[in-house]
Amino acid sequence: MTIGKVGFEGAGVEAAIRRASNATGVDFEFLLKTAKRESALNPRAKAGSSSASGLFQFVDQTWLATLKKHGAKHGLGAYADQIQQGADGKLRVSGAARRAVMDLRFDAHASSLMAGELAADHAAYLRGRTGREPTAGELYAAHFLGPAGAAKLVEAADRQPGLSAARLFPDAAQANRSIFYRDGRPVSVAEVYANLTRTGGGAPAVDPDAVPSGEPELDGGNFMLAQRLDRLNSDRDLLGLMLGGDGQGSAADTLFTAQLLSAFGPDEDERA
Repeated sequence: MTIGKVGFEGAGVEAAIRRASNATGVDFEFLLKTAKRESALNPRAKAGSSSASGLFQFVDQTWLATLKKHGAKHGLGAYADQIQQGADGKLRVSGAARRAVMDLRFDAHASSLMAGELAADHAAYLRGRTGREPTAGELYAAHFLGPAGAAKLVEAADRQPGLSAARLFPDAAQANRSIFYRDGRPVSVAEVYANLTRTGGGAPAVDPDAVPSGEPELDGGNFMLAQRLDRLNSDRDLLGLMLGGDGQGSAADTLFTAQLLSAFGPDEDERA
């Protein structure tokens, strides 16, 4: 993994994760542990063996799918609207907009929100597959292997715990040898299950009956909001290009203003 320059550290990153926890209803400790394991809390982290990037190491297609599905509810609709599905089923962003959309992974606030939404989606999937509430550890396995992969891992751990995990997940094993091999030997399904699930633990991370508060916490808020404002300012020209202009027109200004209001504006109660 190549470690880039950190945009903001410590309290700023944790505050972004806590805001995402409040907004999505996903346990703060689960999101924090996931970010620590994935990137050591470095929003600029990039993997050397895949497209995984950012605080939660989203690969390209997972990021695009999650942002497309959930971006609008968190004020990121301008980015989500640029994502289109091709005839081959893959999601793409055309032209200059691609950089702005993909670079959102390096924004701790945006990536934390999408990680929370993705965890909630994974919990719903695993609930349907296993007939029970998934543990936080199993949700981390879903973040790592995808929800179908995590369900396969859970089932195999029950039925064939001694099976080679690399045989069951050859692509994941190729990209993550440290997880699937130890001292040159392939590890078992039971060993991979124990390794991945220890990150989250045994308690559920998503309460299906919980209602997100939607009220962000502002610990370290001034610094974090300044960082987000800097990023939105840097995106302004690209947003203009998304709208077919030169990046300086009134359409870009209108969209930019709407984003600022969504990101930094008052809560619903304060607007009433």
